Amino acid sequence: MASSLSTFLFDLDGTIIDSIELILRSYRHTMALHRSHEPMPRDEMWIAGLGTPLWAQFGQITEDREEIEAMVQTYRTYNLSHHDALVRPYEGVVEEIRRLKKHGKKLGVVTSKLRDGAMRGLRVSGLDDVFDIVIGCDDVTNSKPHPEPVLKAVAELGVNAAETIFVGDSRHDMESGRAARVKTAAVLWGPFDRAHLEDLSPDYWLEKPEDLRQLYQP
Repeated sequence: MASSLSTFLFDLDGTIIDSIELILRSYRHTMALHRSHEPMPRDEMWIAGLGTPLWAQFGQITEDREEIEAMVQTYRTYNLSHHDALVRPYEGVVEEIRRLKKHGKKLGVVTSKLRDGAMRGLRVSGLDDVFDIVIGCDDVTNSKPHPEPVLKAVAELGVNAAETIFVGDSRHDMESGRAARVKTAAVLWGPFDRAHLEDLSPDYWLEKPEDLRQLYQP
């Protein structure tokens, strides 16, 4: 039952913060700098990989590890320098997460970003004092869609997986949560619609942030 949930884990980009425009600009800038001789990849390619680490995204472009590392650094430099101007929380999300906290729920963030980048997004959103744990890609060996990030959050919080739910917007979030044997909730206020996630059969669909209340109020 939803009312038995004690722990809420959240993805960050596309779930808590609207950073899609920043992400796309960062990819475009990186490709223009490193691969100006090639046609620019379509935004849909980057969108499809949201929730996976940068090295996996740029691994679609080249197998040269040195080039991938250089592209990752270019991306991060651009992303951080434009971050605060372009990132904002989705309307209603901050209030609902704080409501969860008031109801005594344990809260965590599980993201494929570096922890420092994740904390910056939480500070911009005014949520840096709310979460009990933040798991970034630099905290694990295997990033989403592998279950390790979710399993690590569950272990470090000392909670029961059966009482935990992972709230995210992407296929990688749903796959990671399912593999970790926690409940999954797909949000539809981010870049992906129901059709994109339907075959993964999330336990809950959240059309708007207020729908989070159905997961803990009797």
